[in-house]
Amino acid sequence: MPLGERSASLAEVLDALTTEAAEELTERLGGRDLRCHACGHRCLIREGKRGICKVRFNEGGRLLVPTDYVAALACDPTEKKPFFHLLPGSDTLTFGMLGCDLHCGYCQNFLTSQALRDEAAGVTPRRVSADGLVRAARECGARVVGSSYNEPLITAEWAVEVFRKAKAGGFRTAFISNGNATGRVLDYLRPVTDCYKIDLKSMSDRAYRQLGGVVDNILDTVRMVHERGFWEEVVTLVVPGFNDSEEELRRAADFIASVSPDIPWHVTAFHRDYRMTENANTTAEQLVRACELGREAGLRFVYAGNLPGRVGRWENTYCPACDELLVERRGYRILRMRLGADGLCPRCAEKIPGVWG
Repeated sequence: MPLGERSASLAEVLDALTTEAAEELTERLGGRDLRCHACGHRCLIREGKRGICKVRFNEGGRLLVPTDYVAALACDPTEKKPFFHLLPGSDTLTFGMLGCDLHCGYCQNFLTSQALRDEAAGVTPRRVSADGLVRAARECGARVVGSSYNEPLITAEWAVEVFRKAKAGGFRTAFISNGNATGRVLDYLRPVTDCYKIDLKSMSDRAYRQLGGVVDNILDTVRMVHERGFWEEVVTLVVPGFNDSEEELRRAADFIASVSPDIPWHVTAFHRDYRMTENANTTAEQLVRACELGREAGLRFVYAGNLPGRVGRWENTYCPACDELLVERRGYRILRMRLGADGLCPRCAEKIPGVWG
Protein backbone atom coordinates (compact mmCIF):
# COMPACT_ATOMS: atom_id res chain seq x y z
CA MET A 1 0.00 0.00 0.00
CA PRO A 2 1.16 3.63 -0.39
CA LEU A 3 3.68 4.66 2.22
CA GLY A 4 2.84 8.33 2.38
CA GLU A 5 1.95 11.30 0.27
CA ARG A 6 4.83 13.09 -1.40
CA SER A 7 3.79 16.43 0.15
CA ALA A 8 4.27 14.96 3.63
CA SER A 9 8.04 14.67 2.94
CA LEU A 10 9.23 12.14 0.45
CA ALA A 11 12.74 12.14 1.92
CA GLU A 12 11.41 11.13 5.36
CA VAL A 13 9.34 8.33 3.85
CA LEU A 14 12.33 7.00 1.94
CA ASP A 15 14.68 7.30 4.92
CA ALA A 16 12.43 4.87 6.81
CA LEU A 17 12.82 2.31 4.01
CA THR A 18 16.53 1.69 4.39
CA THR A 19 19.03 -0.94 5.41
CA GLU A 20 22.76 -0.89 5.99
CA ALA A 21 24.85 -0.84 2.83
CA ALA A 22 26.80 -3.84 1.66
CA GLU A 23 30.29 -3.99 3.15
CA GLU A 24 31.64 -4.42 -0.38
CA LEU A 25 30.39 -0.94 -1.25
CA THR A 26 31.42 0.81 1.98
CA GLU A 27 34.87 2.19 2.79
CA ARG A 28 35.30 3.23 6.41
CA LEU A 29 37.51 6.27 6.87
CA GLY A 30 38.63 8.10 9.99
CA GLY A 31 36.02 8.78 12.65
CA ARG A 32 32.53 8.18 11.28
CA ASP A 33 33.31 9.26 7.73
CA LEU A 34 32.48 6.83 4.93
CA ARG A 35 33.18 6.52 1.24
CA CYS A 36 30.48 4.96 -0.93
CA HIS A 37 31.52 2.81 -3.92
CA ALA A 38 28.08 2.20 -5.43
CA CYS A 39 28.69 4.59 -8.33
CA GLY A 40 31.53 6.40 -10.03
CA HIS A 41 31.22 9.50 -7.85
CA ARG A 42 32.67 7.53 -4.90
CA CYS A 43 31.17 10.07 -2.53
CA LEU A 44 32.85 10.94 0.75
CA ILE A 45 29.84 10.99 3.08
CA ARG A 46 30.36 12.52 6.50
CA GLU A 47 28.07 11.76 9.41
CA GLY A 48 24.61 13.23 8.84
CA LYS A 49 25.27 13.87 5.13
CA ARG A 50 24.09 12.31 1.86
CA GLY A 51 25.76 11.26 -1.33
CA ILE A 52 25.14 12.98 -4.65
CA CYS A 53 22.33 10.50 -5.31
CA LYS A 54 20.42 11.81 -2.22
CA VAL A 55 19.29 8.31 -1.19
CA ARG A 56 22.49 6.90 0.37
CA PHE A 57 23.35 8.63 3.64
CA ASN A 58 25.54 8.38 6.71
CA GLU A 59 23.69 7.96 10.01
CA GLY A 60 25.93 7.51 13.02
CA GLY A 61 28.76 6.08 10.95
CA ARG A 62 26.51 3.62 9.12
CA LEU A 63 25.83 3.92 5.38
CA LEU A 64 22.07 3.50 4.94
CA VAL A 65 20.60 2.61 1.54
CA PRO A 66 17.14 1.99 0.00
CA THR A 67 15.26 -1.31 0.45
CA ASP A 68 11.82 -2.94 0.40
CA TYR A 69 9.91 -0.68 -1.99
CA VAL A 70 9.29 0.11 -5.63
CA ALA A 71 8.30 3.39 -7.25
CA ALA A 72 7.84 1.93 -10.74
CA LEU A 73 6.95 -1.58 -11.86
CA ALA A 74 6.06 -2.90 -15.31
CA CYS A 75 6.07 -6.13 -17.30
CA ASP A 76 6.87 -5.40 -20.92
CA PRO A 77 8.97 -6.63 -23.86
CA THR A 78 12.65 -7.28 -23.22
CA GLU A 79 13.32 -5.45 -26.51
CA LYS A 80 12.09 -2.26 -24.82
CA LYS A 81 15.00 -2.19 -22.32
CA PRO A 82 16.53 -2.43 -25.00
CA PHE A 83 18.10 -5.88 -25.11
CA PHE A 84 17.98 -7.46 -28.59
CA HIS A 85 20.25 -10.43 -27.85
CA LEU A 86 18.48 -11.49 -24.65
CA LEU A 87 15.64 -14.00 -25.16
CA PRO A 88 13.91 -12.20 -28.07
CA GLY A 89 10.15 -12.15 -27.68
CA SER A 90 10.30 -12.54 -23.90
CA ASP A 91 8.94 -10.14 -21.30
CA THR A 92 10.91 -8.51 -18.49
CA LEU A 93 9.45 -7.55 -15.13
CA THR A 94 11.22 -4.26 -14.48
CA PHE A 95 11.27 -2.54 -11.09
CA GLY A 96 12.66 0.80 -10.07
CA MET A 97 13.20 2.90 -6.97
CA LEU A 98 13.87 6.66 -6.62
CA GLY A 99 16.96 8.76 -7.20
CA CYS A 100 19.87 9.05 -9.61
CA ASP A 101 23.52 10.02 -9.56
CA LEU A 102 23.11 12.11 -12.77
CA HIS A 103 20.67 14.88 -13.69
CA CYS A 104 20.09 14.62 -17.44
CA GLY A 105 17.93 17.39 -18.85
CA TYR A 106 16.19 15.00 -21.26
CA CYS A 107 15.50 12.17 -18.80
CA GLN A 108 12.39 10.22 -19.79
CA ASN A 109 12.18 8.71 -16.29
CA PHE A 110 12.56 12.00 -14.41
CA LEU A 111 9.54 11.31 -12.20
CA THR A 112 11.54 8.57 -10.51
CA SER A 113 15.15 9.56 -11.17
CA GLN A 114 14.90 13.22 -10.09
CA ALA A 115 12.41 12.73 -7.25
CA LEU A 116 14.62 14.25 -4.52
CA ARG A 117 15.99 17.08 -6.68
CA ASP A 118 12.97 18.41 -8.53
CA GLU A 119 9.66 19.51 -6.99
CA ALA A 120 7.91 18.53 -10.24
CA ALA A 121 9.06 14.91 -9.85
CA GLY A 122 8.24 12.23 -7.34
CA VAL A 123 6.26 9.01 -7.22
CA THR A 124 4.73 7.55 -4.08
CA PRO A 125 6.74 4.43 -3.15
CA ARG A 126 5.00 1.14 -2.46
CA ARG A 127 6.30 -1.44 -0.03
CA VAL A 128 7.12 -4.80 -1.59
CA SER A 129 9.30 -7.82 -0.84
CA ALA A 130 11.83 -9.48 -3.11
CA ASP A 131 9.69 -12.63 -3.01
CA GLY A 132 6.69 -10.54 -4.04
CA LEU A 133 8.51 -9.22 -7.10
CA VAL A 134 9.52 -12.72 -8.16
CA ARG A 135 5.91 -13.86 -7.78
CA ALA A 136 4.81 -10.93 -9.93
CA ALA A 137 7.35 -11.90 -12.60
CA ARG A 138 6.00 -15.44 -12.63
CA GLU A 139 2.38 -14.28 -12.78
CA CYS A 140 2.99 -12.01 -15.78
CA GLY A 141 4.92 -14.70 -17.66
CA ALA A 142 8.24 -12.84 -17.66
CA ARG A 143 11.51 -14.67 -18.25
CA VAL A 144 13.73 -11.79 -17.12
CA VAL A 145 13.74 -9.59 -14.00
CA GLY A 146 15.35 -6.19 -14.47
CA SER A 147 16.24 -3.11 -12.44
CA SER A 148 15.69 0.28 -14.12
CA TYR A 149 13.66 3.55 -14.08
CA ASN A 150 15.91 5.18 -11.50
CA GLU A 151 19.67 4.54 -11.58
CA PRO A 152 19.95 1.01 -10.16
CA LEU A 153 23.60 1.41 -9.14
CA ILE A 154 22.57 3.63 -6.23
CA THR A 155 20.07 0.98 -5.11
CA ALA A 156 22.37 -1.96 -5.83
CA GLU A 157 21.73 -3.76 -2.53
CA TRP A 158 18.01 -4.00 -3.29
CA ALA A 159 18.67 -5.20 -6.82
CA VAL A 160 20.96 -7.92 -5.49
CA GLU A 161 18.35 -9.04 -2.97
CA VAL A 162 15.71 -9.29 -5.70
CA PHE A 163 18.07 -10.90 -8.22
CA ARG A 164 19.12 -13.61 -5.78
CA LYS A 165 15.47 -14.65 -5.44
CA ALA A 166 14.92 -14.34 -9.19
CA LYS A 167 17.94 -16.48 -10.10
CA ALA A 168 16.80 -19.14 -7.65
CA GLY A 169 13.42 -19.07 -9.41
CA GLY A 170 14.95 -19.68 -12.84
CA PHE A 171 14.82 -16.12 -14.20
CA ARG A 172 17.51 -14.22 -16.06
CA THR A 173 18.44 -10.88 -14.50
CA ALA A 174 19.29 -7.55 -16.12
CA PHE A 175 20.67 -4.20 -15.01
CA ILE A 176 19.58 -1.16 -17.06
CA SER A 177 22.05 1.55 -16.09
CA ASN A 178 23.73 4.83 -16.97
CA GLY A 179 27.06 3.04 -16.61
CA ASN A 180 28.61 5.29 -13.96
CA ALA A 181 29.88 2.27 -12.05
CA THR A 182 32.91 1.17 -10.04
CA GLY A 183 34.78 -2.11 -10.13
CA ARG A 184 33.55 -2.83 -6.61
CA VAL A 185 29.87 -2.53 -7.47
CA LEU A 186 30.26 -4.62 -10.63
CA ASP A 187 31.95 -7.38 -8.64
CA TYR A 188 29.12 -7.18 -6.11
CA LEU A 189 26.47 -7.46 -8.83
CA ARG A 190 28.08 -10.06 -11.05
CA PRO A 191 27.20 -13.30 -9.15
CA VAL A 192 23.45 -12.65 -9.54
CA THR A 193 23.33 -10.44 -12.66
CA ASP A 194 23.36 -11.87 -16.18
CA CYS A 195 23.02 -8.83 -18.41
CA TYR A 196 24.02 -5.18 -18.28
CA LYS A 197 22.77 -2.35 -20.51
CA ILE A 198 24.76 0.89 -20.52
CA ASP A 199 23.70 4.34 -21.76
CA LEU A 200 26.68 5.88 -23.53
CA LYS A 201 25.30 9.41 -23.70
CA SER A 202 28.25 11.18 -25.30
CA MET A 203 31.95 10.89 -26.02
CA SER A 204 32.52 14.42 -24.74
CA ASP A 205 33.58 15.01 -21.15
CA ARG A 206 32.15 18.53 -21.38
CA ALA A 207 28.76 17.11 -22.34
CA TYR A 208 28.89 14.53 -19.55
CA ARG A 209 29.69 17.18 -16.97
CA GLN A 210 26.47 18.98 -17.98
CA LEU A 211 24.68 15.77 -16.99
CA GLY A 212 26.58 15.38 -13.73
CA GLY A 213 29.09 12.73 -14.82
CA VAL A 214 32.57 12.11 -16.22
CA VAL A 215 32.93 10.38 -19.58
CA ASP A 216 35.96 8.30 -18.57
CA ASN A 217 33.93 6.63 -15.80
CA ILE A 218 31.38 5.46 -18.36
CA LEU A 219 33.99 4.23 -20.82
CA ASP A 220 35.73 2.34 -18.02
CA THR A 221 32.41 0.70 -17.13
CA VAL A 222 31.86 -0.47 -20.71
CA ARG A 223 35.25 -2.19 -20.51
CA MET A 224 34.76 -3.59 -17.00
CA VAL A 225 31.32 -5.02 -17.75
CA HIS A 226 32.72 -6.85 -20.76
CA GLU A 227 35.75 -8.10 -18.83
CA ARG A 228 33.53 -9.52 -16.07
CA GLY A 229 31.45 -11.56 -18.47
CA PHE A 230 28.05 -9.87 -18.24
CA TRP A 231 26.05 -9.97 -21.47
CA GLU A 232 26.42 -6.31 -22.47
CA GLU A 233 24.51 -4.02 -24.81
CA VAL A 234 25.17 -0.29 -25.24
CA VAL A 235 22.64 2.43 -26.11
CA THR A 236 23.20 5.96 -27.39
CA LEU A 237 20.22 8.30 -27.48
CA VAL A 238 21.02 10.49 -30.50
CA VAL A 239 20.13 14.06 -29.48
CA PRO A 240 20.36 16.67 -32.27
CA GLY A 241 22.66 19.49 -31.24
CA PHE A 242 24.07 17.55 -28.30
CA ASN A 243 25.80 14.36 -29.50
CA ASP A 244 24.71 13.79 -33.11
CA SER A 245 27.78 14.87 -35.08
CA GLU A 246 29.28 12.21 -37.33
CA GLU A 247 32.64 12.71 -35.63
CA GLU A 248 31.22 11.97 -32.18
CA LEU A 249 29.09 9.02 -33.31
CA ARG A 250 32.09 7.55 -35.12
CA ARG A 251 34.18 7.89 -31.96
CA ALA A 252 31.50 6.09 -29.95
CA ALA A 253 31.33 3.25 -32.47
CA ASP A 254 35.13 2.97 -32.64
CA PHE A 255 35.34 2.82 -28.87
CA ILE A 256 32.71 0.08 -28.49
CA ALA A 257 34.34 -1.94 -31.28
CA SER A 258 37.71 -1.64 -29.52
CA VAL A 259 36.16 -3.34 -26.47
CA SER A 260 34.38 -5.99 -28.56
CA PRO A 261 32.80 -5.91 -32.03
CA ASP A 262 30.16 -8.30 -30.65
CA ILE A 263 28.63 -5.72 -28.28
CA PRO A 264 25.29 -4.64 -29.79
CA TRP A 265 25.03 -0.87 -30.20
CA HIS A 266 21.56 0.67 -30.18
CA VAL A 267 21.17 4.19 -31.53
CA THR A 268 17.77 5.51 -30.50
CA ALA A 269 15.66 8.52 -31.36
CA PHE A 270 15.36 11.48 -29.01
CA HIS A 271 12.03 13.22 -28.50
CA ARG A 272 11.58 16.43 -26.55
CA ASP A 273 11.12 15.70 -22.86
CA TYR A 274 11.57 17.09 -19.35
CA ARG A 275 13.86 20.14 -19.55
CA MET A 276 15.19 19.61 -23.08
CA THR A 277 12.42 20.93 -25.30
CA GLU A 278 14.32 23.10 -27.78
CA ASN A 279 16.38 20.39 -29.52
CA ALA A 280 14.86 18.85 -32.64
CA ASN A 281 13.55 15.29 -32.55
CA THR A 282 15.84 12.72 -34.16
CA THR A 283 14.98 11.72 -37.73
CA ALA A 284 15.06 8.23 -39.21
CA GLU A 285 17.79 9.39 -41.59
CA GLN A 286 20.01 10.41 -38.68
CA LEU A 287 19.59 7.01 -37.04
CA VAL A 288 20.33 5.14 -40.26
CA ARG A 289 23.53 7.16 -40.75
CA ALA A 290 24.58 6.40 -37.17
CA CYS A 291 24.02 2.69 -37.85
CA GLU A 292 26.15 2.92 -40.98
CA LEU A 293 28.94 4.51 -38.96
CA GLY A 294 28.69 1.65 -36.48
CA ARG A 295 29.09 -0.93 -39.20
CA GLU A 296 32.00 1.00 -40.73
CA ALA A 297 33.70 0.86 -37.31
CA GLY A 298 33.47 -2.93 -37.34
CA LEU A 299 30.51 -3.47 -35.00
CA ARG A 300 28.69 -6.64 -36.04
CA PHE A 301 25.31 -5.76 -34.50
CA VAL A 302 23.93 -2.23 -34.77
CA TYR A 303 20.29 -1.31 -34.22
CA ALA A 304 18.09 1.75 -34.65
CA GLY A 305 15.34 2.25 -32.09
CA ASN A 306 12.22 4.27 -31.28
CA LEU A 307 11.13 4.74 -34.92
CA PRO A 308 9.51 1.38 -35.81
CA GLY A 309 9.05 0.68 -39.50
CA ARG A 310 11.12 3.71 -40.56
CA VAL A 311 14.71 2.48 -40.35
CA GLY A 312 14.74 -0.49 -42.75
CA ARG A 313 17.01 -3.40 -41.88
CA TRP A 314 18.36 -1.75 -38.76
CA GLU A 315 15.59 -3.16 -36.52
CA ASN A 316 16.58 -6.74 -37.38
CA THR A 317 19.35 -9.14 -36.44
CA TYR A 318 21.36 -10.58 -39.32
CA CYS A 319 24.12 -13.15 -39.33
CA PRO A 320 27.41 -11.23 -39.59
CA ALA A 321 28.93 -14.08 -41.59
CA CYS A 322 26.29 -14.76 -44.28
CA ASP A 323 23.76 -11.92 -43.80
CA GLU A 324 20.89 -14.33 -43.16
CA LEU A 325 17.88 -12.68 -41.48
CA LEU A 326 17.74 -14.21 -38.00
CA VAL A 327 15.36 -12.02 -35.97
CA GLU A 328 12.86 -9.76 -37.71
CA ARG A 329 11.39 -6.98 -35.58
CA ARG A 330 9.03 -4.06 -35.79
CA GLY A 331 9.47 -1.94 -32.71
CA TYR A 332 9.24 -4.28 -29.73
CA ARG A 333 7.42 -7.05 -31.62
CA ILE A 334 9.18 -10.13 -32.96
CA LEU A 335 7.84 -10.94 -36.44
CA ARG A 336 10.16 -13.86 -37.14
CA MET A 337 12.66 -15.73 -34.94
CA ARG A 338 15.07 -18.18 -36.57
CA LEU A 339 17.62 -18.62 -33.78
CA GLY A 340 17.36 -21.57 -31.43
CA ALA A 341 18.65 -21.88 -27.90
CA ASP A 342 22.12 -22.71 -29.30
CA GLY A 343 22.35 -19.30 -31.00
CA LEU A 344 23.58 -20.80 -34.29
CA CYS A 345 22.73 -19.31 -37.67
CA PRO A 346 20.52 -21.90 -39.43
CA ARG A 347 22.23 -21.20 -42.74
CA CYS A 348 25.96 -21.18 -41.95
CA ALA A 349 26.14 -22.26 -38.27
CA GLU A 350 27.85 -19.01 -37.21
CA LYS A 351 27.57 -18.61 -33.44
CA ILE A 352 25.63 -15.42 -32.67
CA PRO A 353 26.63 -13.93 -29.31
CA GLY A 354 23.83 -13.39 -26.82
CA VAL A 355 21.46 -15.17 -24.44
CA TRP A 356 19.11 -17.21 -26.58
CA GLY A 357 17.82 -19.96 -24.32
